[in-house]
Amino acid sequence: MTRWRLPVGAMLALLFLGFLVVLSVAARWIAPASPIQQNLDDMMLGPGPGHLLGTDDLGRDVLSRLIYGAPVSLYACSLAVGVATILGVPFGVLIGFVGGWADEVGSRLLDALLSFPAIVLAIGVTGALGIGTTNAMLAVGLVLAPVMARVVRAQTLVVRGSLFVEAAQGFGAGPLRVIVRHILPNAIQPVIVQITLALAMALLAEASLSFLGLGVQPPQPSWGNMLARAYGYMEIAPEQMYPPGLAILLTALSFNALGEWLRVVLDPTMRKRGKS
Repeated sequence: MTRWRLPVGAMLALLFLGFLVVLSVAARWIAPASPIQQNLDDMMLGPGPGHLLGTDDLGRDVLSRLIYGAPVSLYACSLAVGVATILGVPFGVLIGFVGGWADEVGSRLLDALLSFPAIVLAIGVTGALGIGTTNAMLAVGLVLAPVMARVVRAQTLVVRGSLFVEAAQGFGAGPLRVIVRHILPNAIQPVIVQITLALAMALLAEASLSFLGLGVQPPQPSWGNMLARAYGYMEIAPEQMYPPGLAILLTALSFNALGEWLRVVLDPTMRKRGKS
């Protein structure tokens, strides 16, 4: 059980992510004001008793928009990683298990997709699907799928040559049974780690697309479009950029810290390296 002991960084990451989940569920009761209600008499107010984080250029409470942006951002990155996992894992397992020409063609396809800059490819796919949160995250999921496929393919190639897989095939197990009962359970560890890292990448991609106006659309708040609006007034109210920027930074760092801990826990070579 000692290998599951949480280091300080992973513990703080879990606490912060748990706080975001609670914030997302209870946003309507926690937020001090409506995130979309405009008050032109209170435009660009600094932090104070009435508005703890100030107001934006339309007089909307920044704290409320930050709170309501949490569930949007978590939904967005979860959707993108879900799509990437559903598309990437079966494809990676299939080409790794079949091998031969299928592996060669599939690997070249993955290389071609990975050669494009991720954000440029996401922008192109979003343009084809249409602007909006769901379409933007489907695009990000398609971009992240080759990364997931490459990880699971590499692990499948290792597991495929194991004695227990050859024994199962020798006893007459079909390809589907071998994949489901033997390949996937032994190839899933790096996928779990990659999922946590992909959540951080998806969060940054959502923020980037929303910043460019291709993701979450106004008046719905997200950390990305909050950052985009604050950027326009950076010279006169730089404090507007700090709340969404720090929220994105801390969430991405939390996903990365959690992924690093899982990598050490699930990878035997990393555990041995830590003991030596």
